Amino acid sequence: MLTKHQPAPDFCLPDQNGRSVGLHDFHGKWVVLYFYPKDNTSGCTREAVDFSEYLPQFADNNAAIIGISPDSEKSHANFISKFALKHILLADPEHKVLEEYGVWQTKKLYGRSYFGVVRTTFLIDPQGRIAEIWEKVSVDGHAEAVKCTLESIK
Repeated sequence: MLTKHQPAPDFCLPDQNGRSVGLHDFHGKWVVLYFYPKDNTSGCTREAVDFSEYLPQFADNNAAIIGISPDSEKSHANFISKFALKHILLADPEHKVLEEYGVWQTKKLYGRSYFGVVRTTFLIDPQGRIAEIWEKVSVDGHAEAVKCTLESIK
């Protein structure tokens, strides 16, 4: 797993419209980079909607919001349309960035082991360093907590 104060690994992934987006595109801005398991599931939908609702406050603090999951570009486009999301979603079906950020892990459900995304958020400073990490995120109140942390350390 990555740690605070180290450089955040750069990446290049397609967004919901098929355009390549990289962390380097946001140099000089704060970035809220959140990893989530799956589009259109209850927890992931609540998290995405919450981040989208707080987008104006993040923008006021020179911050962009980026969500990454293993879902496809088409799935992201549908998810954004269905819930009127206002931020970028990136597709990582090959799990390259998920693995690089240490969020593609073994999970257990009903005694069965499988690989999946452990819901995690990274706050990256304008110089590209990790300022804060939230692991095994609980969705309720998370977007607001990230916003408050950004406001307090900015």
